[in-house]
Amino acid sequence: MAKALGFDFGTTNSVLAASQGDTTQSLNFTSAAGTTDSMRTALSFMKHAQLGAAAVKIEAGQAAIQQFIDNPGEARFLQSIKTFAASPLFQGTLIFARRNTFEDLMRSFLTRIADYAGDGWRDDYKRIVVGRPVRFAGASPDENLALERYGRALSSFDFPEIHYVYEPVAAAFYFAQNLKKDATVLVADFGGGTTDYSIIRFESHAGSLSAVPVGHSGVGVAGDHFDFRIIDTVVSPLIGKGSQFKSFDKLLDVPSSYYANFGRWNQLSIFKTLKDFTDLKQLVRSAVEPEKLEAFVDLVDHDEGYPLYQAVSATKMRLSHAEETEFYFAPLGEKSRQTVRRSDFESWIAPDLARIEEALDEVLVTTNTLPEGIDKVFLTGGTSFVPAIRRIFENRFAADRIESGGELLSIAHGLALIGERDDIERWTAMAA
Repeated sequence: MAKALGFDFGTTNSVLAASQGDTTQSLNFTSAAGTTDSMRTALSFMKHAQLGAAAVKIEAGQAAIQQFIDNPGEARFLQSIKTFAASPLFQGTLIFARRNTFEDLMRSFLTRIADYAGDGWRDDYKRIVVGRPVRFAGASPDENLALERYGRALSSFDFPEIHYVYEPVAAAFYFAQNLKKDATVLVADFGGGTTDYSIIRFESHAGSLSAVPVGHSGVGVAGDHFDFRIIDTVVSPLIGKGSQFKSFDKLLDVPSSYYANFGRWNQLSIFKTLKDFTDLKQLVRSAVEPEKLEAFVDLVDHDEGYPLYQAVSATKMRLSHAEETEFYFAPLGEKSRQTVRRSDFESWIAPDLARIEEALDEVLVTTNTLPEGIDKVFLTGGTSFVPAIRRIFENRFAADRIESGGELLSIAHGLALIGERDDIERWTAMAA
């Protein structure tokens, strides 16, 4: 019997890994978009005549993106669905007149990637070990609600055992396979929606690796927040942020809440269905600069959220290697062409960096661990490449103690490794 399946359900990407004794293997996903070992955490829904009048064709990951791009105006696209997990305010979203709860969305996503995995997804797994953040994303996240929703979605798949493990703990297990001696390890996992820390003591006894969790901390701030800062500063002013509209004999500011929705990828497709979007379209007639609000409406109507996400993310990545770069988004024309400097970007994300550093302080203080007591620092997740992030650790820990790697795969493989342990219960992350 294959013992465990590790499921890294990420804000941006998701990965499945299967345990094979002392080793693990990524599951490959083959869809209309090709074969990959990670899946974008995205869904698209489209009416499909060949499946029946009421039937909807559901795709996930890269295939969802392809379906969305190939069928403009016909496919409903959702991404970063994990960010809704802990929100009591999110009770579902209408997709072709059917309300889908968070559990429905997570179940649809896992069903499709199981289909894409083919023979890699078998029915003989004893356990599924699911990663969870130390702190869920959102303004007032309810972790008990999130885990209840996870459980209801996963219960459809008939696994004998379902376990939840902190994501940085799983990353630490993956990393520890290469340790040459006993070490106290700090893992910093930078996802799309959360930043999580875990300190673990690894020791080898008679050739067997043992691990003792020391402490955890986390904060609902990560890479997506950095993207939002670029949108909020560079893009939103082009589509009306800071502009005004006429109300009788008064000039009023266009509500800033519209731009908070626009800057969050996971909310944009839902924003299109809300009364706020209807109000925004009506506001065009009384706007002082109607062309800006018209551009906003066009971006939403034409489902430009994902292409904008790509442009912003690419800008952020280039700033990891260059002091400045050009941002350009064709649907907004030449007025969007702007030089973005790394120094400016770092000033925009300063509040986010402060919260990320406060969470680091928290795990060190609550565990009574001094920086010199950390033997290895393991940085994982795409946001770990941002120079301002790396400086936080370089300022506290010797450079030769900082390592990175396995940015997309480490958590899933660590979860599968933990799934092989007889003492798995001690690694399980319980709800509050």
